[in-house]
Amino acid sequence: MTDRHLMPYNHAMSEPRLPRDDAEAALHARKELGGDFEPAVVDSFVERIDAAIEARVAQEVKRATASAPAPRKDDGHALALAIVSLGVAIPLSGLAAHEAGPRGLLLAWIGIVLVNLTFALGRLRRG
Repeated sequence: MTDRHLMPYNHAMSEPRLPRDDAEAALHARKELGGDFEPAVVDSFVERIDAAIEARVAQEVKRATASAPAPRKDDGHALALAIVSLGVAIPLSGLAAHEAGPRGLLLAWIGIVLVNLTFALGRLRRG
């Protein structure tokens, strides 16, 4: 048997399928050959089913990897900015709140948010 016979291609659905004829032939062979050959007939049919499933899985993997976007290179700058922002925000918040009250605290956090927002927008523009 050829691979084409084992894994026929269904053009309407664009995926490998095991035709109904194969199942009927296996059942007919099982009846004609009797119990002595039943394990061999069943094993042969199961192998053809496995081959058809593997072909479908391979096709789906190929389709999924072809349409998946390329992973973005993360250079670690976003993590570094987040760590530095938090490291600066804690003492800056305390100092701003102590020296200028709620307005100073708000102004300090607006500055921190603007720095992070500017960085994030720049990354989005670059891709």
